[in-house]
Amino acid sequence: MVSKKGNELKPHIGFFGRRNVGKSTMINWLTGQQIAIVSDTAGTTTDPVRKSMEIGGIGPVVLIDTAGIDDEGELGALRVEKSMAALAEVDLALLLYTEDCYGEPEERVERWCREHGTPMLKVLTKAAPINKEALIAQIKEALPESAYRGRSLLGDIISQGDTVVLVTPIDSSAPEGRMILPQVQVLRDLMDIHAQAMFCQPEELPSTLATLKTMPRLVVTDSQAFNRVAADVPEEVPLTSFSVVLARQKGLFANYLEGTKKIGDLKDGDRILLLESCTHNVTCEDIGRVKLPAALRKATGKNLQCDVIGGQSPLPSDLSRYALVIQCGGCVITAQQVKARLLPALEAGVPVSNYGLALAWCNGIFERATKIFQQ
Repeated sequence: MVSKKGNELKPHIGFFGRRNVGKSTMINWLTGQQIAIVSDTAGTTTDPVRKSMEIGGIGPVVLIDTAGIDDEGELGALRVEKSMAALAEVDLALLLYTEDCYGEPEERVERWCREHGTPMLKVLTKAAPINKEALIAQIKEALPESAYRGRSLLGDIISQGDTVVLVTPIDSSAPEGRMILPQVQVLRDLMDIHAQAMFCQPEELPSTLATLKTMPRLVVTDSQAFNRVAADVPEEVPLTSFSVVLARQKGLFANYLEGTKKIGDLKDGDRILLLESCTHNVTCEDIGRVKLPAALRKATGKNLQCDVIGGQSPLPSDLSRYALVIQCGGCVITAQQVKARLLPALEAGVPVSNYGLALAWCNGIFERATKIFQQ
């Protein structure tokens, strides 16, 4: 699965079909702009091209123009592979075809969408004129609600006026001069709920709690500070992490809960695959490459081999050699993309977990960190 560029959490619509079926022309027609290169030469589009645009009647979207799914030769096969891989990042696939040509390439796209639960519209091109308003209405109807905005992160737990303390460590892995995206997303959600949010760093937590007349409804911490924060938060106060909150909103949470428990079954030499949906500068305090692998080895007492895949890198072809796959919080991608990223592992019989849940298990507070979401 390819991560969205620029944290574009808006509907992703992909255009798929054979060479010269009119994918680029369709994009230009829908947007009313010449944003995709159109040519009579087959194979003009060689790699998936993503454009952030606005379609009248739908709003801001990311449009993905792909290479022909019937491309030929060794290089063509690579182009087809990239086009098929782009299916994993779309909220809606538009499959373009002509009256005299619908066969194995189209059936392959249709089968993928059916197996992965991805909405798809078939669009007949180069025949009778297409009614733009009618097509836009179909697109709006087919786009899942989650493509526009996921459900509230904490709206079913936090009420207006509740106090929530957000513990945000500032270390070398924190971005200069700003908050990390999960913290911003949780804060915005709390503002939408009209709850009261208080920020502090781990060392400031005791004094922050002491200023409150009553204990907060919830404490949310960065996962890597779980151990320290848990010691300062009274047992009766619910505690979780930003990563766990995001995992519940857009991950396969039930699978995460079961998969995390498999950490206790890991053996010497087991391989673990860690998935990061974004790319960032790696530091000595990097959670995916340093802290989480170290925590797993310490908690299990096992010699574990950890591989990390980030950003747009493809998944290994043989996932069955992994004992566990651990996905990051997924703050820059949609629920559909997280699901598509994890389904191959589940289909291979490999349990899946999440950064925050795995760290909670390693710190012995897995049950506490998930209790509020299972009541």
